[in-house]
Amino acid sequence: MQALAERLHHLNYQYYQNDVSEVTDQDFDRLLAELAALETAHPALAQPNSPTQRVGGSITKQFATVPHRYPMLSLGNTYSEDDLREFDERVQKGLEGAPYAYVCELKFDGVAMSLRYENGQLTQGVTRGDGTKGDVVTANVRTIRNLPLHLRPVPNQPPDLEVRGEVFMPLVVFAELNAEREANNEALLANPRNAASGALKLQDSAQVAARRLSLFAYSLLAPGRTFGSHSETLEALTAYGLPVSDTWRRCTSLADVLAFVHEWERKRFTLPVATDGIVIKVDNLRQQDQLGFTAKSPRWAIAYKYPAEAGRTRLLAVEYNVGRTGAVVPVAILAPVPLAGTVVKRATLHNANQIEALGLRVGDLVLVEKGGEIIPKITGVVLAERPVEAVPIVYPTACPACGTALLRPEGEVHFRCPNERGCPPQLKARLEHYVSRKALNIDGLGAETVGRFFDLGLLPTVADIYTLSTRRAELVTLERMGEKSIDNLLAGIEKSKAASFDKVLFGLGIRHVGETVARKLAAHYRSIAALAAAPAAEMAAVPEVGGIIAEGVAVWFREPENQRLIERLQAAGVQLALTGEAPALASKALTGKSFVLSGVFEHHSREELQRLIESHGGKISGSISKKLSYLVAGENMGPAKREKAVAMKVPIITEADLLALLPGHGSPAGEAPGGSAQPQPQLSLF
Repeated sequence: MQALAERLHHLNYQYYQNDVSEVTDQDFDRLLAELAALETAHPALAQPNSPTQRVGGSITKQFATVPHRYPMLSLGNTYSEDDLREFDERVQKGLEGAPYAYVCELKFDGVAMSLRYENGQLTQGVTRGDGTKGDVVTANVRTIRNLPLHLRPVPNQPPDLEVRGEVFMPLVVFAELNAEREANNEALLANPRNAASGALKLQDSAQVAARRLSLFAYSLLAPGRTFGSHSETLEALTAYGLPVSDTWRRCTSLADVLAFVHEWERKRFTLPVATDGIVIKVDNLRQQDQLGFTAKSPRWAIAYKYPAEAGRTRLLAVEYNVGRTGAVVPVAILAPVPLAGTVVKRATLHNANQIEALGLRVGDLVLVEKGGEIIPKITGVVLAERPVEAVPIVYPTACPACGTALLRPEGEVHFRCPNERGCPPQLKARLEHYVSRKALNIDGLGAETVGRFFDLGLLPTVADIYTLSTRRAELVTLERMGEKSIDNLLAGIEKSKAASFDKVLFGLGIRHVGETVARKLAAHYRSIAALAAAPAAEMAAVPEVGGIIAEGVAVWFREPENQRLIERLQAAGVQLALTGEAPALASKALTGKSFVLSGVFEHHSREELQRLIESHGGKISGSISKKLSYLVAGENMGPAKREKAVAMKVPIITEADLLALLPGHGSPAGEAPGGSAQPQPQLSLF
C-alpha cells in the first residue's frame, strides 16, 4: 500500500507539475483501483492523504469554523498607474532611501485558501472566511489534483508550515461546465471564481472532485525567520512540490513593475485561468516588517486591477426569455466579438428601462463590457456610426412563449406574463426550482429530465413528481431510462419526502419567498396550515417579510389550484410542518429590539450574530429606519448605512456592545484562553 501510494503521488506530481505522463491513463486508473481495493480490505492501514482521496467521497454535514493562526488580510486596490507611483514613493520614504526590490505576481481570480502541512503531510485546508477565521474544507481540498498531499522532502523544511494559495476553476473546465448546464437548460454560472467558491462549499467531496479545481500557491508562513525574501519563499514552495505559477518576476525598479503590468494586460488572456490584475510586494521580508501595516492592509503590498475589458460590435437582434416568475428578460444577440479571452455573442439587457436608457436600436454599433461575468453587458451606443436602417426596439406586448398579454405591475421594472398555469417556460422553471439543490434536492431529476418529463405530460405540476412511482411501466419505455436510472430517480423522490418544511416552502416558488423568508415563515408558523390561515397584516410583522411579500404569500394560498397542490403534497407524505417543539429563547433580553448588522465582525460571523440576537428575543431587520433599535457596525461597513443611521438618530454599536447586552455572555468566540492574542506572522502574509 505504501509503495502504491508513493508511486501514484509521483505520477500525479509528474503529470500536474512537469506535464509528463509516465504511464497511460488506463495504467494509472489500474494502480489507483488496486490501492482502493487494499484500503477497503485493510481500512486500519489507509492513510488520510492517500491518492484515493483525490476522487472524494466523504460527506460533510457542516463545516467547522476555526481561527486562522495568521490573519488572512486584504490588499489595497488601485486601477491607476499614478497610484502605483505614489505607492512606490511611500515605500521609498518608509525605507529611508535603502535599496529595495519588488516581486510582481499575477492576481488569479479564485478563492483564497490556507493549507497547513505538518511533517510534510497536508493536515488542514481552511477558507479565508472573514480574515480572522474560516471554514475547514480539508476533504474538499484533497480532491484538487495539482495540490500535493505530502511535500517533497527538502533540507531545512519547516516541520509545521502554512501555505496560502488561490483555488480556481480552469477556464476550459468552466466552459465545459457551463456548456453542460446550458444543454440541460440550467442557469449558467456567473464566472470561474463563483464556480470555484461554490464547489468548495459542496458537502460531498466527490462532487467537488468532479469540478476539477486547481490551485496556485503564493505564500509560505512558518514560525521563525526561515527565508530572507518573498522570492525565496516562492522558490521554496516550488522545491516542496507545490504548484507555483511561473509568471512571477522580481523587479528592481518601478519602471520594471510598470513594464510587467503592461506586458500582461493582453498576455494574461492566453493563460488557462482567469486573472484580474497584478499583486506588487516588497521582496525583502525585513523591509516588509519595517513598513508594517495599516489597520486593514500592508504598507508593503498593493494590487493593481486591470479595467474591465470592453469591445465594439453590432447588435443583431433581441431575444426575450421567460423566467419562473413570468418576468420577460431581454437578451442582446451580438455579432461575435473577442473579449477577455472569449468570443462574446450575447449580452444582458436587464429590462425595458435599460433598453430605453441606452437608446438602443437593432443594427447599432454598441460598446460591450466584460467585467468578470459570463454574460457581458452593453454599456453604450456609438451614435456617430448608427446606420440609417437601424430599427428601434419595441418591447413585446405579448408573451413570446404563450402569447398572453404582458403586464407591468406598478413600481416594477419587468414586464410579466400572468399566465402562471399555462405558460410552458414558467411551468418548467417551477418544476426545476422545486427539485433544485437548495429546495427538495431530488437526485435523478435534473433540468433536462424535468423538461423531458414535462413535454411528455408526465409532470404537469410538482405534485405529479410523487406519482412517478406508479408509472414505472411508462418510464422504462423512454430512451436513456434504464432500470438503474429509474431506481435512483424513485429513491431520490422518496428521500425528498423527508426534506424540512422550510425547504418545501422555498421549493414551491412563491414569488419573493427566497431561502431566508421561507426559513423565517416556517420557524414562525411551524406548519403550512397555520401559514395559509394567517392574514397578510400578521405575516408582515415576521422578520424579513414585510407587506409586499406577505400580501403575495396570502394571495398564493387563496388560489384554489394552490390549495389542491398542497393537499396532494400532503397526501404524498411531504413535510409540511416543523417537527418537535419550538426552540426556547436563551433569554428575553432583546425582546422588542430590532437590529441591522453591517460589515465584518472580529469574533463572530454575521450569521452567528443573527442567531444570537434571535435566541435572546431580538429581531433582524433588512433596512435602516427610525424604528430600528440598533445598527451593529463591523469593519468595512458601507458609509451610506452609517450616514442614514446618523441622520435617523439610530444608535450605532459595536460587536462588543451587542454582546454586553446579553446576560451571562462569556468571552467572544475565537479569543485565546486567558485573553492571549493569536500568534502573529513572521513571514510574508500574501
